[in-house]
Amino acid sequence: MVSQGTTSTSGAASSTPAAEQSPDAAVVERGRPPLGERVREGLERSWRPVAMLLACVAAWWAITAAKLVEPYLVPSPGATLDLMVEKWGYIWHHSWVTTYETVVGFLLAAVIGIAAAVVMVYSATIERTLYPILLFAQVIPKIAVAPLFVVWLGFGVTPKIFVAVLIAFFPVVIAMVTGLKSVDPEMLQLSATMGAGPWQTFAKIRFPASLPHLFSGLKVAVTLAVTGAVVGEFVGANEGLGYVIQQANGNLDTPMLFAALLVMSALGVVLFVLIELAERLVLPWHASRRGDAVTTTY
Repeated sequence: MVSQGTTSTSGAASSTPAAEQSPDAAVVERGRPPLGERVREGLERSWRPVAMLLACVAAWWAITAAKLVEPYLVPSPGATLDLMVEKWGYIWHHSWVTTYETVVGFLLAAVIGIAAAVVMVYSATIERTLYPILLFAQVIPKIAVAPLFVVWLGFGVTPKIFVAVLIAFFPVVIAMVTGLKSVDPEMLQLSATMGAGPWQTFAKIRFPASLPHLFSGLKVAVTLAVTGAVVGEFVGANEGLGYVIQQANGNLDTPMLFAALLVMSALGVVLFVLIELAERLVLPWHASRRGDAVTTTY
């Protein structure tokens, strides 16, 4: 009897560590990839757009070198680059003005849009009241109402910022409303069962779950903010990339026109990349941010 008890006890004791070790053995920790692997992945993601950009520049150069179009219609890449180097201070000054208007307008649109989305989600009456108005304001061409802002607010940076806010506001609102409404209802029921208040539910569940949608809207909004600032400068301004484009168009200075367009495009790309980097820092847990995310390749 003693030997059987001893045997059973020792068998249980011997099986306990194995049972305790099996879950730990199944856990595989994934550390941060080494620098070489991260560089390789970055090159893998970037070589295609870089190749496409180089192909476009090569086609541009070939068309101008073969004189398929007149130089006063489409300047060569070399002429455009020479002008940008020659008048770098002039272009930089006007680029900085447009950048300031764009960034301020985008930040205001983001703050106001997030606040409006939260109010609309938590109040069905306000949503039914504001949503048609927002849609009506969005479909109005901004170039048609921009002169009114210049008349009301003057020729400074204020009307340009206002146009940037107006054009970048709608994507933020739509994305944030969609994100706040996409929360799993079971999570909301669980939080209510555990006694969480509205603010705790918003801070711990709704807002984190809405961030992927919000960043998608912010990336759209930041590029539209550049367009809004330039549209405001078209109507009435004495500085900014929109002013440069208008002056170059009036003087048939196509190299300056192309230079301003290139700088404006680069500004939008840089701002988009900054939002993308912020998304990577804020949302490392999201499936689209992980290196093992499944991507359809067929």
